[in-house]
Amino acid sequence: MNKVLLIIQREYLSRVRKKAFIVTAFLVPLLVLAMYAIVYLIYKNSSEFTTIRTVKVLDESGSFAGKLHNGSNLQFVATHQNLFEAKKDLKKHEDDLLLYIPKIFDVPKAVQVLSEKKPNITVAAAIERQMNEVATNNNMIANGIDTSKIRNIRSHIDISARQVTDTGVKDSNISALFALGVAGAIIIYISLFIYGAQVMRGVIEEKTNRIIEVIVSSVKPFQLMLGKIIGVALVSLTQFTLWIVLSIAVSYLANKYFSTPQSQSPLLTVLAATKNIPFGYILSCFLFYFLSGFLLYSALFAAVGSAVDSETETQQFMFPITMPLFFTYLLSVSFLAQAPDSSLAFWLSIIPFTAPVAMMVRLPFDVPAWQLGLSMGLMIAGFIFTTWIAARIYRVGILMYGKKASYGEIAKWFFYKE
Repeated sequence: MNKVLLIIQREYLSRVRKKAFIVTAFLVPLLVLAMYAIVYLIYKNSSEFTTIRTVKVLDESGSFAGKLHNGSNLQFVATHQNLFEAKKDLKKHEDDLLLYIPKIFDVPKAVQVLSEKKPNITVAAAIERQMNEVATNNNMIANGIDTSKIRNIRSHIDISARQVTDTGVKDSNISALFALGVAGAIIIYISLFIYGAQVMRGVIEEKTNRIIEVIVSSVKPFQLMLGKIIGVALVSLTQFTLWIVLSIAVSYLANKYFSTPQSQSPLLTVLAATKNIPFGYILSCFLFYFLSGFLLYSALFAAVGSAVDSETETQQFMFPITMPLFFTYLLSVSFLAQAPDSSLAFWLSIIPFTAPVAMMVRLPFDVPAWQLGLSMGLMIAGFIFTTWIAARIYRVGILMYGKKASYGEIAKWFFYKE
């Protein structure tokens, strides 16, 4: 056990002392600060956000005259020019827009918004919404419907999603919970690739430099692999902790000095929303699936690293390992969020190879305790079993040189006796 601790210490300290680790740890929060500063400067120095754009309305139908309302950045002005003159005049005022409404306007593509620059999608959508409202009112009046009665009886229902529990009714906070769950799934997905690849590269480097022969004369290959995986896991936790703490600090500063209506801190918004949700429960599950998933996949990455002599030879073995995780990531946002209690969601959150991502997406939807317990139990059994298989391959692979490994060859290594 002492040898494993020494290996963990060596792997941890050798990586956190590297300039790349220190630079990366501070670079991400600085990028967050830079992002706020850039958005603030663009907003402050750009007239696009504050300029009121004039929309000249050439209405040949006569149905919309005086019925379009000015907005915060739009001002409608009627024009009596013909279309040719209005287009010619538009070239003299590049920020203006021309809304051309022909006599027969209720056919596709009949109404046009013209501008010297490319038309803004948001502006076009706002004009279209107003025109539809005006046209609908005109149609109702033409059919003898009293529009004032329609407006009076029109309701504006605002639904508040609440959850009935044993202790009473409370806000479900499903949006904030879902955002946290998806964010956790994405972090786990990215981390398994980044730090799993670090384990694999470390094994390849030691094998290429023949340092591995010296090390395995003092420790067992399993101890070496276990120490390397745990050491890198601690490095990844350290880096994520620094990123979270520094990013929150930077977000507070950015919100204080660079806050604009268009650049409210999303990180602070999420943190404010977590006051009413079981943040400790989500964080505990995230740490469990992060560590167990990392141990499971890193063992496989270490086995792949031990089977090859260079990083270019890893591709044939990486695809089957990473495919389940990639498949789950694609399904998580598109399907699991829509049907969190489906059979597919259940099995993806139970199978150890897909559970770290799938279960994080399902957590906001009140996963039954027995399913969560079963998933965690299988995760523990999964990474123990995977580590055992990877260790049997690793103990032979790290001493093999100059021979291209195949799946058949690796299977033989597994059955070699100690």
